[in-house]
Amino acid sequence: MSLKQKTISGLVWSFAGNFAGQITSFVVGVILARLLSPREYGLIGMIVIFIALTSVFINSGFSQALIRKKDCSETDFSTVFYFNSFAGIIFYILIFFAAPYISVFFGEPELTNITRVIGLIIIIEALTIIQNVKLTKEVNFKLQTQVRLCASLLSGTLGIILAFMDYGVWSLVFKSITESSLISSLLWIFNHWRPQKKFNFKVLKELFGFSSKLLASDIIDKAYSNIYNLVIAKFFSAVELGLYTRGQMFKNMASESLTEVVGKVSFPVLSSIQDEPNRLKANYRTILISTQYIISIIMFILAAIAEPLILTLLGEKWVGAIIYLQLLCFVGILYPLHAISRNVMYVFGEGSMVLKLQIVTKVLALPAILSGIIWGIIPMLVVMIFSSIVEMMIKISMAGKLIDYPFIQQIRDISFSFFLAFFIGVILFGLNYFISLRPIWVLALQLFTGVSLTVLISEFAKNEEYNFLKKTARDGLLILFSWRK
Repeated sequence: MSLKQKTISGLVWSFAGNFAGQITSFVVGVILARLLSPREYGLIGMIVIFIALTSVFINSGFSQALIRKKDCSETDFSTVFYFNSFAGIIFYILIFFAAPYISVFFGEPELTNITRVIGLIIIIEALTIIQNVKLTKEVNFKLQTQVRLCASLLSGTLGIILAFMDYGVWSLVFKSITESSLISSLLWIFNHWRPQKKFNFKVLKELFGFSSKLLASDIIDKAYSNIYNLVIAKFFSAVELGLYTRGQMFKNMASESLTEVVGKVSFPVLSSIQDEPNRLKANYRTILISTQYIISIIMFILAAIAEPLILTLLGEKWVGAIIYLQLLCFVGILYPLHAISRNVMYVFGEGSMVLKLQIVTKVLALPAILSGIIWGIIPMLVVMIFSSIVEMMIKISMAGKLIDYPFIQQIRDISFSFFLAFFIGVILFGLNYFISLRPIWVLALQLFTGVSLTVLISEFAKNEEYNFLKKTARDGLLILFSWRK
């Protein structure tokens, strides 16, 4: 299979799995949101902060190091597996004994037991990291897609049943543990890799030369992405955190999830051509502008339809999430530029550059955090948007220097996407205020108008990104429905 075919196949299966998984999670989330309250989601949001940080330490950047390394041996994989497993157990023990203090910190007595149970995810995911690395390195996303979709369906069903039985926040806890357990179990059953009785400290030392910078970078990144949840949880309430995380869920589903699919596939592909500058630049440019085209349009549409969307799907009790979602969309629109430019630095082994950029750019979060503490959540989100713009400018400038792709040229290449998305967003936002219909009909009209305008304008302008995506989608469908695949 050629690099192009492998890339398209990886994208198709990864996107198909992500899309199906997101749809499943979305439907489950809507049903659970109608059965549960914002406070119950807020309680889970408090714990996720700590789970996310521990996962960084467990991985320690070794996943990226193994994917980047061209000639990995079984000793490499086995050594990292045993390290991850040991780290997972240690961090679960720490979380277990820290649970009462977490509960006191947030002033929520229920958090002690919730933390100790949901914390088991730490061990489960530690045992699964190398299974995912092996499949990712082979650009084999078909199995991952099938496993994650199956786990999402079964765990979602369980969560809904428990919510109907009035288990409250515990329905979310058991849903999360079941999903992680199923993913891990199915990967171990259907992926044939098994650790060997090999462990070599030299392997850890060699990989740590690259991964140590990524570890520090990821710690900063995770702390940054969760600090806002921490501020809301500490200085406001579980209800406000629940509303915020619902808005964040919609934004992430459209922005981060799609970008991570592209990033997950593009990293091993770009790593395989790291010694071919022209191909590397061409592939990076294609990935960047096509991803930004999709995300820009989706984010502006999502911001415009936020009110009828939340009222239709979640109901009046979630109305407070509307403004959070709208503002978060303008943060999410820049996510592809952050993530894909960072991948280029990983490809070149510039872990130290990533770390320095993380330190510099995350200092930009301080004004947003202080705004949240002093003035409230909405001012915090407004400042967050401006901070994200500055961070994006720095990152794509540095990545561009590595592959001779100047900042101005990158901005010029993605400018059509922004202008098109802005125009469509304004039209749809106007529909929401000038048409007096039930929210569900306004939502349907906005979606139809948004899709129609996107296709018509892109076809008329003979847009490069649109044509590339249309051809990729056509090739992808052939792969997806091919019996040989």
